[in-house]
Amino acid sequence: MLAWLAPILVLGLVVFVHELGHFLAAKMVGVYAPRFSLGWGKAIWRWRPAGGETEYVISALPIGGYVRMASRDDETMAKIEGGTETAPPETEQQGPNWDPEAMVPHGPKSVPPDRWFESKPVLGRVFILMAGVTMNAILTVVVATSIYAGYGRAVVPAVVDTVVVGKPAAAAGFQKGDSVVTLDGGAIRNWSEFLEGVSARPGATMTVGVVRGGAPVSLTVTAESRTEPDPGTGAPRTVGRIGMGPVNRVSREPVGFGQAIGLGWRSTVNMAGAVTGVLGGLFRGTVGVETLGGPIAIARTSVAAAKTGFEPLLTLIAFLSINLAVLNLLPVPILDGGQILLTLAEGVRGKPFSVRARELFLKVGVALILVLFAIVMFNDLRSLVRSWIG
Repeated sequence: MLAWLAPILVLGLVVFVHELGHFLAAKMVGVYAPRFSLGWGKAIWRWRPAGGETEYVISALPIGGYVRMASRDDETMAKIEGGTETAPPETEQQGPNWDPEAMVPHGPKSVPPDRWFESKPVLGRVFILMAGVTMNAILTVVVATSIYAGYGRAVVPAVVDTVVVGKPAAAAGFQKGDSVVTLDGGAIRNWSEFLEGVSARPGATMTVGVVRGGAPVSLTVTAESRTEPDPGTGAPRTVGRIGMGPVNRVSREPVGFGQAIGLGWRSTVNMAGAVTGVLGGLFRGTVGVETLGGPIAIARTSVAAAKTGFEPLLTLIAFLSINLAVLNLLPVPILDGGQILLTLAEGVRGKPFSVRARELFLKVGVALILVLFAIVMFNDLRSLVRSWIG
């Protein structure tokens, strides 16, 4: 039963952390933030501390959350999210949440001009807009580090399982069951080290020491050159390959906390690079839109991960968090990346865009997001139907 709550926990956590970043940054810069909500839609619980500016809310739809910031030109998002910086009708001004000493919407006092989002300098606004993706990146590093610190590093032993016919490894005489122990005289402890060594030697001839049947054997192999995307940046790179695969067996290697931090950071960079590579492939046309998954795919993956164990669930949280960070940096007006570009453009031109222009940008952004949502939902439903019919 608890496994079915996993989608809400996973999606809720990564989106909530994103909005928490915006909220904390807004407070630091001095922007009035009258509401911070866990979830969307109608408020089912609300609390505002005595003398406090912000109302903390739990809303009906427990997926993610939002932060309302005082903004002259944000009425559209206010209607979507359920908050506003305008005074409520007189019929609501006598309710239990009305405070005659508070600013709107909690009371009758107007928001000071220097508390509006638009009143802050360009760098202050960019800081607020960047805070969400920054918090998601931090969450990814923290979760990935926790996985390494708690479970250790997963390692595959440097034992050969498959040798591809016609490739350099077969020509060099490698056999199934060979244990790789050295590469050009350097010790090899696991398959990852061997793969990194071969990858760094495209077109090079190398000497590989293996143990076969308890006896040492020295083999000479020349790696092929192959172009593949860099896992950290997505950019093409030339690597060495010899056509050989390891046994399907994973063990755990304990690591110290300092090493866990380094591995967590490296994993975050690699995941961000993978997401960037997929997005780049979409724009170049080398990756099809059918690869994009949406909420149904995330829900199914979350449930499966929760049933498997806590570690896969943590891994999914880290991956989705960095996905959200990268996607929010896309230059689409409704996303953080688009808002950052608009803010920087206003700084360059020395004055803000008109309300009409900003509404046009917002409509374009909404249209693009709706198209993307339609694509991922179609992919989700197609995958779901295929799983039903086998």
